[in-house]
Amino acid sequence: MKRNFYINSDGKLRRKENTIYHINTEGNQKPIPIEKIYSIYSYGALTYTSQCTHLLAKEGVPIHFFNYYGYYDGTFYPKETYLSGKVTVNQSQHYLEKNKRLELAKEFIRGSVGNTKRNLKRYKLNNLHQKIEENEKELEEAEEITEVMNIEGRIRSIYYKSFDDILPDRFNYTSRSRQPPQNMVNCLISFGNSLLYSTTISEIYNSQLDPTVSFLHEPRERRFSLALDIADVFKPLIVDRTIYYLVNKGMLDPSHFDDDVNKCLLNEDGRKKFQKRYEETLNRTIKHRDVKKNVSYQRLIRLECYKLVKHILGSEKYEAFQIWW
Repeated sequence: MKRNFYINSDGKLRRKENTIYHINTEGNQKPIPIEKIYSIYSYGALTYTSQCTHLLAKEGVPIHFFNYYGYYDGTFYPKETYLSGKVTVNQSQHYLEKNKRLELAKEFIRGSVGNTKRNLKRYKLNNLHQKIEENEKELEEAEEITEVMNIEGRIRSIYYKSFDDILPDRFNYTSRSRQPPQNMVNCLISFGNSLLYSTTISEIYNSQLDPTVSFLHEPRERRFSLALDIADVFKPLIVDRTIYYLVNKGMLDPSHFDDDVNKCLLNEDGRKKFQKRYEETLNRTIKHRDVKKNVSYQRLIRLECYKLVKHILGSEKYEAFQIWW
């Protein structure tokens, strides 16, 4: 089974025949088994040769780059091999036609909200569950994407308050802060969301979808906005449950964070712990009710892409993934 590969130090990639090596600043080199790698996640300055690019492109391995703060910077996106003119045309049509776009935007929110409510149910936070349902009712009446986004924002704001009930007292959420995050909980949310966004890009790459044409989030230059749409559905399952586990099990504590003026960041040890648990979460499997076999959490994202393709082609109505266990 292929896996993700994480680089947490500065260095360079060099190719020797059909093997790529990561060489750190001290000159130590580590082979990267490209044939067994799904995606590469790079934290730190990384240079690589054109020969590396050719091999990565041949094997269909993207590299996701993150900056000093752990935020997603960009992706080396190999030439797409699953291109479909029909899917591209229909996907664009679903964006351009208001009702079709609105239908998909609302469904992404339904999936995301359903999964947040499942998390609240696990921790018996019925008061927040009820508040979310009250806001969710407004979704059906929304006639503009901006309305849908506003409803989603209110619901997420309510949901994130649950972190203060789920996590220990020293991990206070307070309010959402980004770029950079101002406390440990916001740091973990932002770090996890960046990872999931990158993972989703990799899954879209292996489908016929165009990653730049989205429905809930507005398409913009230089970003794969469809990954934002799909990742929202899976944040409660993959990112939030990873945070709950690491913090409540005492695997992350204040020693794994670096505090500076108005910002809080995971240090290298903290990043590695989060990445390890994140990878374990992606590899967890469940018996899928529709395909009737065990699939990994990461595979669930790919299946979501396939469902979206079927909807765009008119063969099957899209219903966003919701946790059933």
